[in-house]
Amino acid sequence: MKLDFHPVTADRWGDFAQLFESKGGPHNCWCMVWRNNENRKTIPGKVGKKSSMKNRVDQGIPVGLLAYSDNEPIAWCSIAPRDTYKSLGGDETKDCVWSLACFFIKRTFRNMGITSQLLTAAIDYAKENGAQYVEAYPVAPDSPSYRFMGFVSTFEKAGFQFVKSAGSRRNVMLLPLT
Repeated sequence: MKLDFHPVTADRWGDFAQLFESKGGPHNCWCMVWRNNENRKTIPGKVGKKSSMKNRVDQGIPVGLLAYSDNEPIAWCSIAPRDTYKSLGGDETKDCVWSLACFFIKRTFRNMGITSQLLTAAIDYAKENGAQYVEAYPVAPDSPSYRFMGFVSTFEKAGFQFVKSAGSRRNVMLLPLT
């Protein structure tokens, strides 16, 4: 399947909102669960999360990539500089690290290899924006939760190396880009 990838920018907000508000979309979290907000407090409710995400996009803060099939937004990957996120369990001493925190793919497009394509596009996007490393937090395929963070095997195939466990399910994996 041929896909096009674009960063979420103010001019693509409508596509981003359409994807997130679609059936099964992540309209409750707006991919803000792991992100820092201005005062480091939890952002209440889906309206607050949506508003906070829109503010980031309007300010030009990187938040992630959209995947398009025939000009329709069908998938999303949250990738941004690590310091825009709360601690995800990685090595805080490394500089120029971008974190890949989640994926969302519309149900009708799942199991078509889109995650791997989106991961490759996210790595390229991070590198183009000065990242020296991409850090991810995937789980085992049999994990009952956090599956939105991707599976270890997908990241291993892309060259990521295991760093450590982060809690009972998530793994910290790192890909050097230099």
